[in-house]
Amino acid sequence: MSQQRTRSLKLAVLNPGGRDSEQYFDSAGIPDSGAHPPVNFHGYAACTGGSFHRETKHALAERSPVLLLLRPNFKDAERALLACKEAKTPVIVSLKETGLHQIAEQLASPGIAARFFNIVRQADGCIGATPEAAELFRMCRPATQSATVAFIPTPYPLSQTQWDFSTRPDQQSGIFIGTREWDIPSRNHFAAMLLAKNLCDATGEPVTVFNLDGRKGNRLLADFGFPAGKLRVHEKEKSYPDYLREMAKHKIVLQLDRSRVPGQVAGDALLCRSVCVGGDSAIERIAFPKTCGIDRTFAEIGIVAHELLTSHNARGTVFVESQWRSMEQLSFEAVQKHLEEFFIQFR
Repeated sequence: MSQQRTRSLKLAVLNPGGRDSEQYFDSAGIPDSGAHPPVNFHGYAACTGGSFHRETKHALAERSPVLLLLRPNFKDAERALLACKEAKTPVIVSLKETGLHQIAEQLASPGIAARFFNIVRQADGCIGATPEAAELFRMCRPATQSATVAFIPTPYPLSQTQWDFSTRPDQQSGIFIGTREWDIPSRNHFAAMLLAKNLCDATGEPVTVFNLDGRKGNRLLADFGFPAGKLRVHEKEKSYPDYLREMAKHKIVLQLDRSRVPGQVAGDALLCRSVCVGGDSAIERIAFPKTCGIDRTFAEIGIVAHELLTSHNARGTVFVESQWRSMEQLSFEAVQKHLEEFFIQFR
């Protein structure tokens, strides 16, 4: 039975005051169309055949349950929540920025924190894109409403062939660095580059990194002393499909991020049919438990990465396991079912 025939929920995702254009998803879309890809919070809309909005009135016009994204300062979200309640539309809230450092920054102001409490307590329910965000929501609401809070990971179009960016294993080489922010401490970008340099010295595998910080970034990269020809630096952003095509050329995707984010780096690696190593995102914990950074030191991650770079069998085993885990828990079909089961209580 096709996914289209089994859908009973079309979710209207609302990002009030956001920059992304209104978008309707009859399918996962085409990678090079220029439309926003069906990943992150757009994925919730796409997997249900729903829609994504920045105008509250357009979301309400869908006459569908609304997933309201809470952006920094929460003023737009508070107004949108009131409009949904007045329209008697089921409204579920979710933090748009869910890294632990991002949550801490957003809730550091008493006024913003008070607004957050008000929104979370008035909403019909809450979805956390990470287990930590779901737990935060759960602590804010009465214990009797625990069923109205759920951790539902952001889905990826893993069974849609147009989103398969895989490269033949014999054409893959090197390490792709999944992070790029030098100035966010929890990203540990410096440490990831240092580990990549050590792996390059030990295995001869080249390293690819995106540097969008111009001269400053290039000076920092030069200090690592990579051998000639072993560090490839991209200094301009690529379209999302071209970015995935670049990532797919590599044996592993390496990061040491400790932000507890939903996990786009790992999700991208899944679309590339690659292996992600070293981070602690929600998606990595689900799809890559044997290679993620949970309960592993940087040195231990280096040992894991070294084996993946030098053993085709080891890499193949992790790849196969990550794909079946992600199909069971992160695919459009899996998350659509999870959303259906969660939202049925609000009808």
